[in-house]
Amino acid sequence: MPGRYPEAWIEELRERADLVQIISSYVPLKKKGKNYWGLCPFHGEKTASFSVNPEGRFYYCFGCKAGGSVINFIMEMEHMSYGEALKYLADMVHMPVPQLEEDPDYQQKQSQNERLLNANREAARFFHQTLFTEAGRQSLEYLKGRGLNDHIIRRFGLGAAPDSWDSLLKHLLSLGYTAKELELAGLTVVKEAENATETSPARPRRQYDMFRNRAMFPIIDAHGYVRGFGGRILGKGEPKYLNTSDTPVYNKRLGVYAANLLHKERHLDHVVLVEGYMDVIALSQYGVKGVVATLGTSLTDEQARLIKRYVPKVYLAYDGDSAGQHAILRGLDIFRNAGVDVHVLDFPDGLDPDEFIRKEGLEGFESLPVLSPETYRLRRLKESYDLSTKEGRTEYAKAAGSILKNLQPVELENHIQDLMLQTGFSRDVLLAQIGYSKSEAVPVQTGTRTVSPVSRRVPSSQPSNEHVRGEELLISLFATGKLPPDELMDEEDFTDPFLKNVFHALKSGRSPAAIIEMQKTPEDIDRASRLMTPPPAEDTNELLQLARQGIHTMRAARLEEEIAQITKSMSALPPAEQLQAMTRLMELQKMRNQI
Repeated sequence: MPGRYPEAWIEELRERADLVQIISSYVPLKKKGKNYWGLCPFHGEKTASFSVNPEGRFYYCFGCKAGGSVINFIMEMEHMSYGEALKYLADMVHMPVPQLEEDPDYQQKQSQNERLLNANREAARFFHQTLFTEAGRQSLEYLKGRGLNDHIIRRFGLGAAPDSWDSLLKHLLSLGYTAKELELAGLTVVKEAENATETSPARPRRQYDMFRNRAMFPIIDAHGYVRGFGGRILGKGEPKYLNTSDTPVYNKRLGVYAANLLHKERHLDHVVLVEGYMDVIALSQYGVKGVVATLGTSLTDEQARLIKRYVPKVYLAYDGDSAGQHAILRGLDIFRNAGVDVHVLDFPDGLDPDEFIRKEGLEGFESLPVLSPETYRLRRLKESYDLSTKEGRTEYAKAAGSILKNLQPVELENHIQDLMLQTGFSRDVLLAQIGYSKSEAVPVQTGTRTVSPVSRRVPSSQPSNEHVRGEELLISLFATGKLPPDELMDEEDFTDPFLKNVFHALKSGRSPAAIIEMQKTPEDIDRASRLMTPPPAEDTNELLQLARQGIHTMRAARLEEEIAQITKSMSALPPAEQLQAMTRLMELQKMRNQI
């Protein structure tokens, strides 16, 4: 939705939403000093490392580095977008939601959308109740014939659209919904009036049910709203599955089937993404957790980002036919671009998930091979070449190289071994084709141990520069709100751009919670959360003393660094520049002595 809420309203919401009380409803907290502590809800732990700072109105986990404001917490725990979390909290603290800036039609749209969502809810109830009547007997027989029990039918709210032109239309009109609202919701279809001709009389405008003689699958979002429907035809006819078209409250690109159930499942390691409604329901009935499906469309970037809110890893479990296998390749690209760790479940004999689990059960499903993206791509690639010929092996090796070029050395090793066997090329030739030079040697496997001739250091996330550590201390002191900034420090004292931006935000009046909330990456959230954590000082005088010491140390470190640079380069300068450098050196030494 275009527009945004006023910043002043968001800040008031942060203040009125009691962070400790809200987090306590999810995690038991115990007060220690000024903060509250508990077990982190975002990762498993036995020792409390999750800290809640009521004064700064933010939380931070010293274990997994999660941090943020009350808005971030609700987004994570309830798997909501930023806007959804704002509305959720506003309702919790009884704050009216303001009109979105730059969206004068907001209130009108909200009123209409609420009506459409309510109509969808009543339609879902109608379909579900019909399923257990004579009008729904054929749909119930179909669902039972697919192996579904009463519990799973009720859990997913499955239903039946009667073999009638206007049963739903009449029912919803009787509840006070208008014909126009039912058309907007996609529950009915309108056929416009036809003009009379010499051979046929005029036909009036007709409105009739969108879904007729179908088993019904309500599409429910993460917060329990019925957004649309899918209907499976009973007997012969086309289309086999009929889905709600896009409406003011439904866009098939933005959601996934069974989002409401996914929302309730905690501590998932991965999501299983399947193609169809019945795959989701069958896997769920057998005990598979975290199963969702796309909504009558190919996987979209928006759906990938939605799934990423819940888990960092996805298993693609598409059908074994050629269309399903092609969709896997596209899905690998989309999830990779979304930054999601994606793998492929390898179903035997071209079976789809529904068929497989009814045949092999939960144990068989959990034993399925899990393929990496590269393994799956290579398998599909190999189908395109005749490896019995020299030309086929050569072209396959060249194509495989482009797939493997971005792998880490240890991951690459297994594929190199397979390629050597499949193509007959030596290890060095294959590595050269992939793009490794001899100076970039790949670890060589010797038995069960991997020996790497090249040592690769991982850069530390902690700042190595002494005066940057001093700058961080100053930010932590300033974030307490007890220091007069103009008397102690200014933006020029900060050489680190990140710290300079944080100082500017604090000086302009932004709260610690708001500053953490505005960060875009996990690394920046972690750093900002640590910076907002106050140092252990007893009173304002002690904070002032720490700040003055920090500024003196930081400024002295920068002076020493510049003095050392000038001294080192002095002899290489021309005579005229040497005089300028000497003058600058004397100024720096005088400033250092004053500090």
